[in-house]
Amino acid sequence: MRNDRRFDLRTTALFFLLLAVLLCLLALVVRTAAGMVERRPLWAGVLTLFGVAAAVMCRSRWRRFSAAAYARRTARALEEAAEEASLPPRPAEEASLPPRPAEEASLPPRPAEEAYVPARPADEETTAFPGGVVDCAELEPDGFEEAVADLCTRDGCQEVEVVGGAGDLGADVTAVTPDGRRVVIQCKQYGAANKVGSQDLQRFGGTCFTIHEADVAAVVTTSDFTAPALEYARQCGIVCVDGSALDAWCRGTGPSPWDGTGIEC
Repeated sequence: MRNDRRFDLRTTALFFLLLAVLLCLLALVVRTAAGMVERRPLWAGVLTLFGVAAAVMCRSRWRRFSAAAYARRTARALEEAAEEASLPPRPAEEASLPPRPAEEASLPPRPAEEAYVPARPADEETTAFPGGVVDCAELEPDGFEEAVADLCTRDGCQEVEVVGGAGDLGADVTAVTPDGRRVVIQCKQYGAANKVGSQDLQRFGGTCFTIHEADVAAVVTTSDFTAPALEYARQCGIVCVDGSALDAWCRGTGPSPWDGTGIEC
């Protein structure tokens, strides 16, 4: 065990020197007081009274300070008690508390909001597949291309591939029809207010036959085509499938793009 208090000769000598000085001063004060009492007893009495009064005043102030300290301690104890009372009960105390009434059981059941499904507008394009009905207008661009590829597979095409992406040169879906023709389809998922223009057809027309070697080139959209776009498609032999024709193809009530019958170009 380490002892931090070590004996220091210098400190001890200094202590005793100060003690000697204090004793000398005390002896000088006592001697002066005795001489004053002998020479001037009246002044000695006055000084004695002043000393007693000063002692009484200091004692009363000390009592005030003590009372203030007690008051602070009492206030601190009250604050600690209030904090403990505001804390939540412990697990053991909670177990001893009586159970609360089942208020939730008396509440009326909530309406089944999630069971409500808004009615689907009749003009939205839907794709009927064995797994269910899919809204082509609400699909992501990749999902729309997959839906068109599924339609080609449904109608008997072979070697169906989704090739859309960076560097596709206008081809999104390729397939081979049941009679052996190569089909190249470009998918345009546009809103009702956004029509496929002639520039879209021109870009696709420049690659569908020469690069992709298509026997049947088609542009399928959820929207419509402008008049210049339809004129360009008619001149180049590109099949245009608008929203209404796509809806008929999806439901099986209309022809496929490679059949071409009934689809205006």
